[in-house]
Amino acid sequence: MIILVTGAGGPTGAAVCGYFGKKGDTVIGVDKDDVDLLDRAAVAELAARVEREHGRVDGVVHLVGGWRGSRSFAETDLGDWDVLHDLLIRTLQHVSLAFEPLLRRSDNGRFVIVSAKAAEAPSAKGAPYAAAKAAAESWTLSLADALRGTGSAAAILVVKALVNDAMRAADPDAEFPGFTHVDDLAAAVGGLYDRPAAEINGTRLDLTS
Repeated sequence: MIILVTGAGGPTGAAVCGYFGKKGDTVIGVDKDDVDLLDRAAVAELAARVEREHGRVDGVVHLVGGWRGSRSFAETDLGDWDVLHDLLIRTLQHVSLAFEPLLRRSDNGRFVIVSAKAAEAPSAKGAPYAAAKAAAESWTLSLADALRGTGSAAAILVVKALVNDAMRAADPDAEFPGFTHVDDLAAAVGGLYDRPAAEINGTRLDLTS
């Protein structure tokens, strides 16, 4: 399979790239130093390059993220919304719009984002983050509707937060309750290929339960 991972530079991206790489898939890892995902023309060129070099794409795992919060609702800095809008929404829009045509032509394609429990249960201190995650989910569900009837699916994986080995090593006494390990997230992404596209298209899969 041909798998594109955006936001591949961090621990989560490394886990997802490693998962598919070990399976023998062709993995294209993209980070901010490779392509500016806020530049729609650059993302369109990325999609064209993937098509030229590989002829198709079978998976797009969009991992661009970020978090901003405040001490109280009234102290929310709307500048945080601007930052999160670009990170969590605008990059998603550019990537999904550019790769939707390729996904429509795949026999078994998947488009995946990682969302958060905060989208369904926002806190007073995290309004911009929760709102941005909710918007990203809505956009992905619109993509799912566009893919309906094809061999591809768009799905949302929901976590409380993510943890990796470096975080655990830095704080060995911490329990990280409810956190999802990045390796488990990667396996969950891979597991989407074990189910029919029609069954998972437009679904929110909660990894916290």
